[in-house]
Parts: sequence; C-alpha cells; structure tokens
Amino acid sequence: MGVGVSGWRLARAVSREGQLGVVSGTALDVVLARVLQSGDPGGHARRALAAFPLPELAQTALDCYFRPDGLGEDPGARMRTTPRLRAAGGAPAEVLTVLGNFAEVWLAKEGHDGVVGVNYLEKIRLATAPAMFGAILAGVDHVLVGAGVPGQIPALADRLARCEPCVTRIAVEGDERPLDHVFDPAALLAGHVPGALRRPEVLAIVSLPVLAAYLARDGATRPDGFVIETSGAGGHSAPPRGPMRLDGAGEPLYGPRDDPDLARMVALGLPFWLAGGQASPEAVAAARAAGAAGVQVGSAFALCEESGIARALREELLDRAHAGTLTVRTDPAASPTGFPFKVAQLPGTVSDPGVAAARRRVCDLGFLRTPARGPRGLVYRCPAEPVAAYVRKGGDEAETRGRLCLCNGLLATIGLAQRRPGGRAEPPLVTIGKDLSFLPRLSPDASPYTAADVVRWLAPGAR
Repeated sequence: MGVGVSGWRLARAVSREGQLGVVSGTALDVVLARVLQSGDPGGHARRALAAFPLPELAQTALDCYFRPDGLGEDPGARMRTTPRLRAAGGAPAEVLTVLGNFAEVWLAKEGHDGVVGVNYLEKIRLATAPAMFGAILAGVDHVLVGAGVPGQIPALADRLARCEPCVTRIAVEGDERPLDHVFDPAALLAGHVPGALRRPEVLAIVSLPVLAAYLARDGATRPDGFVIETSGAGGHSAPPRGPMRLDGAGEPLYGPRDDPDLARMVALGLPFWLAGGQASPEAVAAARAAGAAGVQVGSAFALCEESGIARALREELLDRAHAGTLTVRTDPAASPTGFPFKVAQLPGTVSDPGVAAARRRVCDLGFLRTPARGPRGLVYRCPAEPVAAYVRKGGDEAETRGRLCLCNGLLATIGLAQRRPGGRAEPPLVTIGKDLSFLPRLSPDASPYTAADVVRWLAPGAR
C-alpha cells in the first residue's frame, strides 16, 4: 500500500478485530523524523519513544527532529534531511531506522493483545536488519517480506531475537562479490540488551509456488508461511513470466503462467494466504476451500477511515471509484526497482505527465538506491535520481526513462511531503490495487467506512 498508508492506526484497528494488522515498514525512519518535525500531534511518537529500552538513544531523535510548533506556515521551512543507510558507516541511519520501526509497531500494539505484523521490501536490504530489530524490540508478531527473494530473513529473525550480530548480503551491480552489511544489535544498545525477545514468524511474499518451493527446501531459508500475491495487488507486482509484453495501454500482459497453482502450495505443508483482488466474503471462502489459511487485503483498508492516505486524496479516490472514473495503471517503468507498480491516475499527482515533467529530479531519501561498482569505485545510484548523476555513476541513461521518485511521492501521499525552494511541495504518488469492486458492497451509499467494517464484512467467508 505504499509508505505509511497502513500505519499504526490502521494496523491497530484491524488487530483489535482479531485479525493480523500489518504496518508498512518502509521508510519508517523518515516517517518518524517528519512526524516529530510536524509537532507530533497527539504526542503519539513521543509516547512510543518514551517506551524505548534505551532512553538516551530515543532522546537523540527528539533532540534532532522534534519541533513543538511544527513547520508553521513559512513556505521556506523544510523538513530536515535524514541520514542515509550505507553498507559501512551508516550508524546514524541505523539508529533512526530502529527507532522508527519500534515506534510504529509499539503504537500498533498499544492497548490490546492482538497480533501485529510489519511488511518490508526485500529490495531495501540495507534497512532490513535494523528495521526488523526495532520491530522485534516492540514485540512484533509477524514479519512479511516481498519484492525479491527473502531467503535471508528467517536466519536474520533468529539472530536478531537473540541480539546477535548478523550479516545481510547486499548484491553490487557490476561486481560478482556481494557486500556484507554487518548489524550488531547489542552494540547499538550499548550493551543494554533487554530480556528475552520473541522471534516473529516470517511470511515470505511470493507470486508463484516455484519461489515458495525454492525457499521451503532449506531450513535456513524456510519461512513460517507465505503470502501468494497476484498481479492485481497494489504497489509492486512481480513481472509476468517470460519476456515482458505490453498491451495497447502500455501495461504488462499477464497470462495463465502467472496464475499460482494452489495445489502445489498446499503440498508444501506451510500455511499461506492469498493477496490481490481478495476483498469479498466469497473470495475468502474460495481461498479457504483451496487450502489457504486466509487472505491478505490491502485496497479496502487503504480507503477506510484509519488509512494513512491524506484525507483529500482519499476522498478523491473514493469519489472517482464510486463514479467509475478512477483508473489504476500498472506502470512497467515507474518504479526504480524495475518491478511493475500500480499508479492511481489522479490530477495533481505525478501520475499526471505535466506534474511529473515539472518536478525537478532530486534523490534526497534514497531508499531504492542500489550499490554499484562504477568508474569511481563503490557508488549508490537510483534511476529516478537526476539523469546526469546516474550516468556519472556508470548507469545507462535508458534506465532513467519513465522512472518516478517513489520515496518522495509516497511520503507526500500521507501528508509528509518535503517542501522545495519557492514554497512548492513534493507532489503525491498514489498506489492502490486494480480491483475496487468491493466498494459498492462495502459502502453502497458512498459513505465513509472503518477498518472494523471491512473485517466484519469479510468475516462470513472465513466460517
């Protein structure tokens, strides 16, 4: 669902209804920093940081980012930049990543005993270990990882729960040898290791049983379960199998080879959930009948009252969806990851070619940068950064065409846009699933609905 759309409020609401509420774990360091700079309305972030096991570490974030009065109306006031993760020398960014994930999960779990999960992108490997550790410190119950091959995650979960040093292997473009990113949780806590931590269950998000079987065959890579995500889900999707073919609208063509064989999933003997176009009681019942443990639902929750999408954008989405005028495009080029990405076509967002063209390319967050061996040694580059910079780092200019800055656009979608010189704010980028057929049944009079409404509507399918 993007950055912060499934935030702690939404995850907590779902969890309180007896289901697994999942927070998005992407860019939570920046989310925390920008919430603090916005004055931390309600004091929620500060309340979570007060519960962090090493208070002096939490205080560093408050000292650096908290502005009691927020940014105010000054159009020249900008969000303070956050440190970037690197394979070496990225300790300040790791601290903020731990704190951001701790705060989000802690708030999602506050005040109830339901289960809470956190979702990560495997592509953002530099963040994985510190992000997971922050979530584990807060008592996260499940870790879900997709957008790649999450074979390292089960072992990471084991070691992080024991506060042991761990190594994440980072692929380097142009280099056969990966980088070893070492993260030592005990060192980060300056030896103040809390009591026994609980290892969360790991759910690998995959598109087809072939990857699930590959992960399940070895105890070191075997997750505790799977989410089988089809191409209809919001956000990133796996590319079609075989050569990329596009339809007349320039969207990837998926075919029968991309449909998961659920009998093969059942044969693996691990629980699995279906995702992508599953928001109906009938879909839940069909998934259960096919051997799935249940379904994962995103878009229905992305449009509910507890969603992190800024209210004006959410209302625009709902109005257009109810009127039948909302288009969601599977863009094969938008994401710097190279994975197809769902983009809702809304005026004033970067889905508008005019808005995208007017935006000055800048890469000041860099979550989707990848390490590469360039002419000047090890560099970090992103095909959505300024073209000249990307080429200077050894990248191919052709790879920059059509790329959008997901980092800035998705943060703008939840009301945490960076302000640029001249008072301009970063434009939003909204992602959601293609199948919104649930709306007429869930909200027949186009009235707002809550996360609890979604859960209760779907519940009969699980009986």
